[in-house]
Amino acid sequence: MLQNLFTGLVAGSLLFLPVLHKHPISGTDTHTATQKNKGWISLFDGKTTNGWHTFGKSTAGEGWTVVDGCLHLDASDKTKRGGDIVNELELENFHLKLDWKIAKNGNSGIIFWVQDDPSKYKYVWHTGPEMQVLDNEGHPDGKIMKHRVGDLYDLVTAKEDAVKPVGEWNTAEIISNKGKLEFILNGVSVLTTMYGDDNWRAMIANSKFKSMPDFGKVFKGHIALQDHGDNVWYRNIMVKKL
Repeated sequence: MLQNLFTGLVAGSLLFLPVLHKHPISGTDTHTATQKNKGWISLFDGKTTNGWHTFGKSTAGEGWTVVDGCLHLDASDKTKRGGDIVNELELENFHLKLDWKIAKNGNSGIIFWVQDDPSKYKYVWHTGPEMQVLDNEGHPDGKIMKHRVGDLYDLVTAKEDAVKPVGEWNTAEIISNKGKLEFILNGVSVLTTMYGDDNWRAMIANSKFKSMPDFGKVFKGHIALQDHGDNVWYRNIMVKKL
């Protein structure tokens, strides 16, 4: 009888044990129902490249794979190029949020307002500006102002270095809303600028994009992830329309 009582107490106590939620090490989609109810849309299902295609192609290139819930550019086999991949959703005013991790000496980027028209443009960066993803310490671009992590590439320097050491996950956010652009890296607002005004046009005129007639001129387009020939991982890719 005592043994049955003890067993019952133990079994009953298990009902009151707290559930421990472990932060995922992999890239499994961790969007909660609350986030989705607040208008967040997942751009990556954590299992496939559905919704993404290499610019100028109908599907994602072979170099882009899904590993442990992460969208991974595997640059180890140069015969399997991924190309810059574009999401099918067209966005105007939006809040994009994702996690990224770069390999040592690596380079990639998060490009937005991309005009998905390969008949008119050769590359996604002929139309879309970029939030730089980089190993600041190992890649040559880390020594160039406006080319470092969190910069609006070749246009505006991030005001604060909030990046984590290479190999660790970083959380990046891009907010584009009615003429104002903000970059957030690991919870720190690193860059704010206006777009579409005289200052914006002057910045482009003094950049490497000055010869591209439609660069940064259309503020509605697609999100793209850059293949710069280096290993990079993305996960938890979500957006909210504003």
